[in-house]
Amino acid sequence: MRTDWREAEQALGKISVVGDERNQEVEISGGAEGLSCIGIGTDAAVFRYAPTPDYAFKIYSDHALHKKTAERDVYKRLEGIPYFPTLHGEGPNYLVISYEPGPTLLECLMEGIPVPARAMEDVDEARRLARERGLNPRDIHLKNVILQNGRGKVLDVSEYVKEGNDKRWEHLAWAYEKFYAGFEGRRIPEWLLDAVKKSYLKLDQANLNLEEIAARVNRLLARFK
Repeated sequence: MRTDWREAEQALGKISVVGDERNQEVEISGGAEGLSCIGIGTDAAVFRYAPTPDYAFKIYSDHALHKKTAERDVYKRLEGIPYFPTLHGEGPNYLVISYEPGPTLLECLMEGIPVPARAMEDVDEARRLARERGLNPRDIHLKNVILQNGRGKVLDVSEYVKEGNDKRWEHLAWAYEKFYAGFEGRRIPEWLLDAVKKSYLKLDQANLNLEEIAARVNRLLARFK
């Protein structure tokens, strides 16, 4: 296993990531030359270090350190599956994983980057292989799937030890089949994506069926066209 990522240890030690129990995004303090934040969540923040560009460093807040241990174990169980990042090591409050370049599916929609069916099929295969290893792939959405050389790759495996199916990917795949051909390659404005998201949230809150959501989305798309 490569260990050149250890060049970043001193810089990482100058960062503090603070979270709370209210499920808000973590707050970051401190900094070091060459270290840049590339993602913020409710449990952790992700950084790159310029001298070691092949790696991403996920630093957890103190209240989420137990999730670091769980996610590390998930990555170990996923070892060898090409649809996920690779675990390279860990520190006291961070994981070291491969940096995976490429736009997220959300960025593809906003920037008009075509998403081929093969990328969607790759995510289905990733989920199948994860299940074969006793995991429960869930919380897969537009922000944690990237398009990489025309293929799909899944980021953030932190919820794979939880039970239940949140159906986020199933609904996303359904929307791809139902609507995507109508605006493939076009930039989707943020207001439209937000409106679709709100309709989706109402699906969970009011137990609406997918056909009702389809009717709402079609009305929104008519405004976009």
